[in-house]
Amino acid sequence: MSVSEFENVTTGSPRGETPRTAAARPKGEPRFPGGPAADPAGSHHERRIRSFQPRRSRVTAGQADALRRLWPLWGLDIDGLRALDLDEMFGGLPVVLEIGFGMGEATARMAAADPATGILAVDVHTPGQGNLLGLAERAGLSNVRVANGDAIILLREMLPPAALDGLRVYFPDPWPKKRHHKRRLIQPDFLTLAASRMKPGAVLHCATDWEPYAEQMLEVLGAHPDFENTEAAGGYAPRPAFRPLTRFEGQGLDKGHVVHDLLFRRRET
Repeated sequence: MSVSEFENVTTGSPRGETPRTAAARPKGEPRFPGGPAADPAGSHHERRIRSFQPRRSRVTAGQADALRRLWPLWGLDIDGLRALDLDEMFGGLPVVLEIGFGMGEATARMAAADPATGILAVDVHTPGQGNLLGLAERAGLSNVRVANGDAIILLREMLPPAALDGLRVYFPDPWPKKRHHKRRLIQPDFLTLAASRMKPGAVLHCATDWEPYAEQMLEVLGAHPDFENTEAAGGYAPRPAFRPLTRFEGQGLDKGHVVHDLLFRRRET
């Protein structure tokens, strides 16, 4: 499969049918035996405001098949109970963490374009997890792993210091209502945690099409002592060539949306 084909591929049946409905599944039986857990870190019982909400939209037959077959090989649950060995997981490749990948088309394209970099992609969207696994299999990608659960727990409890060569947060939920701004991911506490897991010189790359959130990102990142703007003059960065322009982003641009990229480097000290 060529890189250009990722935009138009999903792993599913033509009608999006699932082979088995929830009603037909015996009570207590996992939705996808051996696949992603419904609440992998439920034992933590944390009273913490989260920046995401699990979405239980329909899983196609193709996505379900990918989850059943490929999750044991390329998937992991963020349970907070074990430390990850990224060198073992990715064969010694430098690793970039991507938080929130949607349906995985952009992730698969970036992995195909840069096979010398491992991508640890985190999301809680079950159809997207299955779709990305299917895309990786079809394209023969060996540098993608899919993680299910809360990225904060992954960073805090499962990754050692200075483990990451980069961090990507593309189009996170903007939580537009003022009373929900506290749920936004890009906050000072998150940046402090992220910096502790990033190697000196590693780049945090954020992108959003929500102008007020872009302004907040720029303000918070610019004020954080662990990061420096890669733009010498400050402000937003041009979209780098390695971040694909997705179909959905293109539709937004056609409607007049403005997308802002922010690239901030982990300081050496």
